[in-house]
Amino acid sequence: MTLDFKTGLLSGAGIVLLIVGAYSIGVSQGGKSSQQSSVTTQVLPPTPNTGLAPNHQLSSAPSPVSPKHSPLSSANSASQTAAKFSHFRVGNRNVKGMLADGDYVWVGTSGGVLRYDLKTDDYKLFDVAAGNLLSNGVFHLSKLDGRIVVGTYGGGMTLHDPVNGSWKNYNIPDGLADQFVYDVQKVSSGDVWIATWSGVNRVKQGQLDDPSQWQTFNVENTQGGLPNDWVYGLEEGKDGVMWFATEKGLARYQDGKWRNWSHEDGFGAPLERVKDDIKFTTDPSATSRHHAKQKEEQGLARSSVAYNPNYVVSLEVDNNGIVWAGTWGGGLVRFDGETFTNFTVKDGLPSNHVFLVYMDPKGQVWAGTSHGLAKVDDAAKNFKVLTRNEGLYSDNVFSMSYAVDGSYWIGSFGGVARLSGNI
Repeated sequence: MTLDFKTGLLSGAGIVLLIVGAYSIGVSQGGKSSQQSSVTTQVLPPTPNTGLAPNHQLSSAPSPVSPKHSPLSSANSASQTAAKFSHFRVGNRNVKGMLADGDYVWVGTSGGVLRYDLKTDDYKLFDVAAGNLLSNGVFHLSKLDGRIVVGTYGGGMTLHDPVNGSWKNYNIPDGLADQFVYDVQKVSSGDVWIATWSGVNRVKQGQLDDPSQWQTFNVENTQGGLPNDWVYGLEEGKDGVMWFATEKGLARYQDGKWRNWSHEDGFGAPLERVKDDIKFTTDPSATSRHHAKQKEEQGLARSSVAYNPNYVVSLEVDNNGIVWAGTWGGGLVRFDGETFTNFTVKDGLPSNHVFLVYMDPKGQVWAGTSHGLAKVDDAAKNFKVLTRNEGLYSDNVFSMSYAVDGSYWIGSFGGVARLSGNI
């Protein structure tokens, strides 16, 4: 697929895809959150050239919310057994990437990268206007050999060195498969893997500045082993096994061989199980020819709801080697290498649209959905669900990270929630 076509997808009035699907749900729910919240707020002084909404605000209160709670003081005096939260507003933007790194929290939005200082409450925006990025649309944030990795919509992959303040972009001339970058990970072998809209890159031993070390895997050169070129996530499992989230199911790369699984193999809950519980109305196939064709090819054309279990939106592998995958309407999938177990609203999941699967440093797995954040036990037998009532900025959850102070940072449309205490 050419860059011009993808750019058209992003800028055209009729786009949905995952990107705009996330925007749509954020507009409808994020706005409701800011209007209905009874938390009093403290207005921070606007920082010049941040690109943030003029009244970027910090609000804080213990849960449950009460109009009597004052900002900051009531949160700090709350019992340690109760959840505490703060809200950060970032304007009319998605928060699709989150990285807590030491005393900083990096927030990836559809308007650039925001760096927040946990100690001083200062924040700074890095974007195209400042000369830091080639695209303000940020999907991914992580750490690579001491540098901050920024994966963007149409601007490639940019690495920031916090020590010398430099920003360096890697793009198609360097070996990058595509300018849309959705995930980056350095694995135990020393290789760096990059998920894009045109397949996945492997950079041997992480030698990013040597074009000869870049390799691209796609549908064509893997003879369909990678089932779809649109790759939204990747994770290293046990023994160096690599897993990939694609728009046509789950893929695995092991010992130089590819294998994949789709709904036909049991991946994702069947339509009859989920159709009555699907409240999220954004269906990419309704406004995208790419997704419409894909849905038809996968035998899902009869579905009139926002449902495509082969559309793997997010991916995580836990410490036991269990693969967890979030789907577009097919619920949360657990795969032990042999058996698929699909969890839906009927099992206690807050929504069948799972935008995020995240494992924190403690090994706890979380599922971010269109209707809240679910804390998952190791067999997904029970879900503890958090919503705006428990302190989320909005019920749609796109990103998450765990900070050194023990707090969780959770990204939605329009803002971020910082939760601490017993959650």
